[in-house]
Amino acid sequence: MQNEQHYAQRSGWLRAAVLGANDGILSTASLVIGVAAASTTREPIVLAGVAGIVAGALSMAAGEYVSVSSQSDIERADLEREANELATMPEEELHELKDVYINRGLTEETALEVAKQLTAHNALEAHARDELGMHEITQAKPLQAALSSGAAFTVGGVLPVFVAFLAPVEYMEYVQYVCAILFLIILGAMAAKTGGSNMVTAILRITLWGTLAMLATAIIGHLFGVNVA
Repeated sequence: MQNEQHYAQRSGWLRAAVLGANDGILSTASLVIGVAAASTTREPIVLAGVAGIVAGALSMAAGEYVSVSSQSDIERADLEREANELATMPEEELHELKDVYINRGLTEETALEVAKQLTAHNALEAHARDELGMHEITQAKPLQAALSSGAAFTVGGVLPVFVAFLAPVEYMEYVQYVCAILFLIILGAMAAKTGGSNMVTAILRITLWGTLAMLATAIIGHLFGVNVA
């Protein structure tokens, strides 16, 4: 029998990696386009891109670590509270678990028997999974999220900087836009494939917001930028 393929276990690192790579491509390309709109030389364009990668990667990693750590703290506090309740009021907790299974469609007799057996096996695990909705495959992992996000941002950000080294300065805005959209399409397709979601929807979503972001920075560069030699 062929094993079923599930994608939920990828949700933590995939979300951080896709977010990081998307932000790396988009924010770096937008920054480069904005500076290119106000510059006639390559050096400030490349410098802006490199600075954007360094600042963005560290910011993404720190942001992911802090936000996911907060989620992890909440999960830990809930587990500690649940463990205390199991120790001080086991009967009440048993009936809470029974009610969970009744609400899921089991008869009261069956629900009570399931609750008793799962409590005997591992009471805290049963309550964490079925009462609190915590699962090992979706558990918050701050360091993994931070490293995935920061590394992905760096990889994504390097692409527009590489284009900035090669593209003609006078056409930098247009070349950057086309290349960034291509990079975003590839990223959207890869993310959809890895996560098992609709590829067309992922590509349309990622390219639409990418176009808006790059258009906004180009307009700002043209309207407010001072010509940089």
